[in-house]
Amino acid sequence: MVSFKEITRDNFWDCIELTVAKDQVSFVTSNAVSIAQSKIQPECIPLAVYDDDIMIGFIMYCIDEDDGEYWIYRMMIDEKYQSKGYGKESLEKLLDMIKQDNSHNKIFLGVHKESTYAVVLYKRFGFDFNGQVFGSEYIMRLDY
Repeated sequence: MVSFKEITRDNFWDCIELTVAKDQVSFVTSNAVSIAQSKIQPECIPLAVYDDDIMIGFIMYCIDEDDGEYWIYRMMIDEKYQSKGYGKESLEKLLDMIKQDNSHNKIFLGVHKESTYAVVLYKRFGFDFNGQVFGSEYIMRLDY
């Protein structure tokens, strides 16, 4: 069962050593950059994804200061643990956490359209492209 844990000095190095498959590298921001971003954007919440005591991935989400809405900024599962349902389980857990905040009713994320596995996963949970593009990322939105 997937759980989320805070990034601390005890698990920091494990987190930044997580890697995605070679064909995904151009789509995924490094965890080190994401953790650094969370230090200058304190609204960002970086979390390590665990299966029992094994770190298998990384997620970062926030309430964006520009639009006041929830955003999933980062989500990655280490290449050794991909295609085992961890992405699905992690996203489901994160969405459940976010949806507990009844003052919001939508969640955004950015994705590269070429990242077909990610697009399929997000669509499976009800995300749809909303027509916005930021840089090379297409924005998807989930209304709940």
